[in-house]
Amino acid sequence: MSEPERRIALLIDADNAPAAKIDVILAEVARHGIANVRRAYGNWKSPHLKGWEATLHEYAIRPMQQFAYSTGKNASDMAMVIDAMDLLYARNLDGFAIVSSDADFTPLVMRLLTDGMKVYGFGEKKTPEAFRNACSKFTYLEALGGEALPDSAAATRPKTSQELRNDTRLLQMLRSAVEAASDEDGWARLSTVGSQIGNQASFDPRNYGYGKLSDLVEAIGLFESRRENLNIWVRNPPRSGTKKAAKKAAKKAAG
Repeated sequence: MSEPERRIALLIDADNAPAAKIDVILAEVARHGIANVRRAYGNWKSPHLKGWEATLHEYAIRPMQQFAYSTGKNASDMAMVIDAMDLLYARNLDGFAIVSSDADFTPLVMRLLTDGMKVYGFGEKKTPEAFRNACSKFTYLEALGGEALPDSAAATRPKTSQELRNDTRLLQMLRSAVEAASDEDGWARLSTVGSQIGNQASFDPRNYGYGKLSDLVEAIGLFESRRENLNIWVRNPPRSGTKKAAKKAAKKAAG
């Protein structure tokens, strides 16, 4: 018997999200479950949101009207947070997909995670690090397909080997995941490594310009790898001191 499909609430901060990307966002959400709640928040009388009108009807997204009660205050954000908490307390969802490039939603994400919810974030490259890292998984809109965003070429360009090696957070995350998933010989199945990373932090190889984790690991060039049928195995390369110690021990054992 197959498991029931996960139910996800898609909440869109229309003021900070491009309507042109909604099709690929929905396709991405569909990989995790079904978006049975679809809401977009904003002041729909504002000409700034004109591009969203046709999109709302085409993709069955419910517009949530929120007037700007005072200048400089984003009432839409408050309404979105209140709705998210109401949905959380209803206890009939398995996760949330939040579309915004605004770091103000970081506390909301952390609260949802506390209740065991998966939170999938979507935003532009400019999204602050705090919001990106808080999500179970965060994906740059520029890294998805569909209509290109302004200045998206640089955002989706695959990072070079040197750029990847200079990313200490990425390397530490990969090395820790490989070590945690490895067998006695240090080899770890790459699929298990991916799951381990997902449990540690927000991660999507497409944010680095690579479609798959295997492509990213290969581009870094610091991990040993081998293939067995359809499985890919990786391990952290032994440190030079470890190699010398191993050779010395083997020589001593040989007499």
